[in-house]
Amino acid sequence: MTYLLTRVMLLSPILLLSACNSVVMNPSGDIAVQQARLIVVSTALMLLIIVPVIVLIILFAWRYRKSNTAATYSPDWDHSTSLELVIWGAPLLIIIALGVITWISTHVLDPYRPLQRLDAARPISMDTKPLIVEVVALDWKWLFIYPEQGIATVNELVAPIDVPVRFKITASTVMNSFFIPALAGQIYAMPGMQTTLNAVINKPGSYDGFSANFSGAGFSDMRFKFHGKDQAGFDAWVASVKAGAGAGASTSMLDRSAYLELEKPSQREGVRRYSVVAGDLYDAILNRCVAPGAACMNHTMAADAHANHRMGEKPTLMASPPAHISTSRQPTQ
Repeated sequence: MTYLLTRVMLLSPILLLSACNSVVMNPSGDIAVQQARLIVVSTALMLLIIVPVIVLIILFAWRYRKSNTAATYSPDWDHSTSLELVIWGAPLLIIIALGVITWISTHVLDPYRPLQRLDAARPISMDTKPLIVEVVALDWKWLFIYPEQGIATVNELVAPIDVPVRFKITASTVMNSFFIPALAGQIYAMPGMQTTLNAVINKPGSYDGFSANFSGAGFSDMRFKFHGKDQAGFDAWVASVKAGAGAGASTSMLDRSAYLELEKPSQREGVRRYSVVAGDLYDAILNRCVAPGAACMNHTMAADAHANHRMGEKPTLMASPPAHISTSRQPTQ
């Protein structure tokens, strides 16, 4: 009975894990698929050392136990060239292999790098235009602006399958982390800065998205749904938002004054939709000049750099705003 109970206790974690559908290891986006494969390969390489060491520890403890008088007893033994080569050579080779894999994957899976393929069997043509989504982490909700479609949503993200998506990500106050496990790895959202994530979803469905970085009282409920739809479904969704239909529908315009109200801290926010968005809103959020009379960071930096240059000093700031801080865009009609 004791033996049976012990076996059940040992097998219980394995049975529980076998029933678990981990989205990180079974994702629906090509970038996340490559990241999952990297985890598997890296783990397998490390197990090449870990498993033999554990097995040998058990084997040596059993073979050289006190009661085994047949085991070879060599108290003066202290060196074996063959054993030293195995002990140091095998880990060194694994470290080199991990280093090569890490270097390659760091460049291939760079979130700023435009996608080269939809999946392993389908490359992306050079003239493919990605869907642009501007992401703003608020306290404690997510704002998604579709500049080309002229709409915006709160806690609802929709994208067509097999279409590259370029996320431009920033935050309103404190640092957050934008994470959709089924799509790609997490990337930080920081106030006054912009990060970028290029990804693609390959399967239709509804997936969880959330903040992976503690940001205050409402952090636990800072979640949203990411919906992957076919192109027709995405177009229909855009049309419904513009028409003010559906859950969280709104026919109001998301301009600077509306954003200042939205920006106020709130918890457990539902879905909101805005059928019209001010074309310069994201740039104002990024440069922290949404409020009336506030100076934009990119203008301040450019003015400071110009003043330093006129005084004959070596500029300490950039002469013009970097591309990730300011982009010129006409208001959406």
